[in-house]
Amino acid sequence: MAKAKTIFLCSNCGSDFPKWMGKCPVCGEWGSINEEIIHRDATSKQLTSQFKAEKSQPQLLTEVESNQEARISTGGPELDRVLGGGLVQGSVVLLGGEPGIGKSTLVLQTAIKMTHKRVLYVSGEESLQQIKMRAERIKGDNPRAYFLAETSLENIFEQISRLKPELLIIDSIQTLSTEVADSSPGSVTQVRECATALLKVAKTLGMPIVLIGHINKEGSLAGPKVLEHIVDTVLLFEGDTHHFYRILRSVKNRFGSIAEIGMYEMRSDGLREVTNPSELLLSQHQDGLSGVAIAAAIEGIRPFLIETQALVSTAAYGTPQRSTTGFDLRRLNMLLAVLEKRAGFKIAQKDVFLNIAGGIRVNDPAIDLSVIAAILSSNLNLSIGNKVCLAGEVGLAGEIRPINRLEQRIVEAQKLGFEQIIVPDFSESVTDLRRFKIRIDKVRKVEESFRLLFG
Repeated sequence: MAKAKTIFLCSNCGSDFPKWMGKCPVCGEWGSINEEIIHRDATSKQLTSQFKAEKSQPQLLTEVESNQEARISTGGPELDRVLGGGLVQGSVVLLGGEPGIGKSTLVLQTAIKMTHKRVLYVSGEESLQQIKMRAERIKGDNPRAYFLAETSLENIFEQISRLKPELLIIDSIQTLSTEVADSSPGSVTQVRECATALLKVAKTLGMPIVLIGHINKEGSLAGPKVLEHIVDTVLLFEGDTHHFYRILRSVKNRFGSIAEIGMYEMRSDGLREVTNPSELLLSQHQDGLSGVAIAAAIEGIRPFLIETQALVSTAAYGTPQRSTTGFDLRRLNMLLAVLEKRAGFKIAQKDVFLNIAGGIRVNDPAIDLSVIAAILSSNLNLSIGNKVCLAGEVGLAGEIRPINRLEQRIVEAQKLGFEQIIVPDFSESVTDLRRFKIRIDKVRKVEESFRLLFG
């Protein structure tokens, strides 16, 4: 019998040590080093021995064929957009998100929609009866989709050899275990060995694999960081479980851009793709309310208009509160300092609450102008017209800085019936204003935008 060896692994970065330590010297995380038992004579090569691959030979770049990677459509335009046009043969995609956000529903809908491919859906968290109940709720069926409730990686590879699927879905990677390691499922060793073996199978067979990963309490993907380096694409499914909208965001993509997002609406019959998010995000806007401003934002290549809501009130305690939802708190503090120092508004002793409507998070700096407009609107108790939108980045000197892809923002605002848009001052030679029917006001300072909004 092979002699077992005990090592100590960091659950955050995956580094191994000969003894236990309270703090990992590699990543600096406290309390992340755990004891695990492994067999040094067992390797991951035993797992993939049944899948034979041709030995690669060195080549010159002039001898390499520069053909475009073939894309496989998932049947969903939103998912295809985030992936960069679809799945790439032999790629490994890691999908992460908070519990109950809809990860399993998303991949199940993908497996059902891909009727042109043979799909193997492996679930380590649910039984086949539970999967069927969810499929009946989604109201879809794929005669070429096979489902398997299994946690043993060796048994999964046997089914892959028998069925020869064209797409493999694993729900989730933390539930798989292999006989190579003696540790429990979800440990650093198990996750690393299973992910490495699946990567080798994907590259050998040219089969795309979708892995579902758990999220830890900090909001990042659970497991060692080596897991994110192994896969080709990392997608995060974001959103508030109390809201209907979900955002699919790419944080790593070797075959496409990471600036793309996909938007979904959670319904009783599954996830519905949102093709025009502006109309949904503006549906609750009412005229005459103070503290509400419309921002013309861009995520990826998609422009959309969204409400920024602010509430300014007298501080009930000694220290004023600053709270944000969907917006960076540090950037809010910077914008409040600009209002205090450059514009002369005294709000240092007032509570400020900011919310991005719809429960989504926007990282576009062009919503700065709408944020300070909503804050000032609530502070003065003056409403902003519901046919007015804003787009501009605010600098520390109180200047309105230029933003990218301005024309797309103006076109989106005009298409939705807005009559006025306030944008940074720019040269007319760059953008021809005569072809737009919407009124375009150009500003250089935050004071100019306030005069346009409140007189």
